[in-house]
Amino acid sequence: MTQTSLEARDGVDPPSTAPGAAPSAGGRDRIAPLYFTLPFANVALWLVWMGAGSFLIPIQVMGITGDTDPDALKNASAIGAALAAIGNPLFGQLSDRTRSRFGRRTPWVLACAGMAALALIGQAKADSILMLGLTWGTVQFILNGYQAGITAAMPDRVPPAKYGIFSGLIGLASPIAILLTAFVIGGVDMSRLGGDGVLGGFGGKFTGANGYYLLAGAVVLGALVFAFVSPEPSSKGMAVEKFVLKDFLAGFWVSPRKYPDFAWAFLSRFGVMTGYFITLIYSYFMLIDYVKVPEEDVNPVTGYLLVVSAAATIVASLVIGKVADRVRKVKPFVLASGIASGISLMIPLWWPTVGGLTAFNIANGFAFGMYMAVDMALITQVLPNNRDAGKDMGIINIANAAPQVAAPFVAAWIVDAAGYEGMFWTAGLIGIAGALFVIKVKDVK
Repeated sequence: MTQTSLEARDGVDPPSTAPGAAPSAGGRDRIAPLYFTLPFANVALWLVWMGAGSFLIPIQVMGITGDTDPDALKNASAIGAALAAIGNPLFGQLSDRTRSRFGRRTPWVLACAGMAALALIGQAKADSILMLGLTWGTVQFILNGYQAGITAAMPDRVPPAKYGIFSGLIGLASPIAILLTAFVIGGVDMSRLGGDGVLGGFGGKFTGANGYYLLAGAVVLGALVFAFVSPEPSSKGMAVEKFVLKDFLAGFWVSPRKYPDFAWAFLSRFGVMTGYFITLIYSYFMLIDYVKVPEEDVNPVTGYLLVVSAAATIVASLVIGKVADRVRKVKPFVLASGIASGISLMIPLWWPTVGGLTAFNIANGFAFGMYMAVDMALITQVLPNNRDAGKDMGIINIANAAPQVAAPFVAAWIVDAAGYEGMFWTAGLIGIAGALFVIKVKDVK
């Protein structure tokens, strides 16, 4: 990419020699397992986000309220996202200060995976919107500790020359998780792909409590594979600053004036993700109320649309990361993908059918795959310094979590006031505005 290293930009020694710095990424043999374990750990995480968000929570809301109630879904989703926004920088900063023979991140990844699994099992029993919101909030809060740990592995352990390919591999996590979610939980309407019947779905076996149990097992497996197949170097010899509460709390703030690129990258991701989540949060209900899909067909139709989206995302993720490394530029790809993602949100306005949503999911899936393939590479290059990568990546990840807080409220208000048409217009414009912010990032090409 454009910077030889994060440490060089900060004017400090490489991490292998600087006291308190992150362990060196080392040679190819040391990072080789990460080519598999980082995407695998992220797949486990996205299985929870997509499995619960696309299927289990909307189905649970309908079971509790007896209706496609946007306000109930809003409340159940937003409580969780609000806690998630707090969790990521908190766990990131705690992991920065952790010293153990298993490294800084691994203890938190393992502990949070275990606690999140227990919370998912509890969520399976939620029988009210309040309880659903609280349990989902607990799951998201804890899983953001898991996410903070695996996200920081890239600036900790991956050489800058490999940022593009690793960003692309990590970007593959969401479409792979979407494919698995569609097949196992929803089933796939094969008649729309030239086949017959429904592939997967298993008769709705995983649309209730069993689905949550499956997700709980997946996140534990993801953590174990990450921890033991690609063990993190010991952090016991790293210096650690004396704990001062004032300094610890101050660590949750990165000055936009001092680090403007970091601030613009944050705003860009926030805008793109807000546009994305405004439509995602109500996709299940939108099929019933806007596209008029019969309720008994919603699961396999949702599964089919997710497969279409995932396939397009995979194509983009496989191609764009390598291209970005070759041309040594990421900004044009972030900008183009963000704008394309925003424009694609207009398709359902003009074509409110399953066919229109197929076109939308192809366009949006490819654009989002391009975005996910390069945005992590850009973010990694604008971190203030590598020694606080966990904390800084946690702050950046608020741009993932905070839109999930805002999106349910924005979408519910717009759907009430202007219908699903207004929701698509708003999501598209917010996404495009977010993409344009990346132009302000100066030190990354």
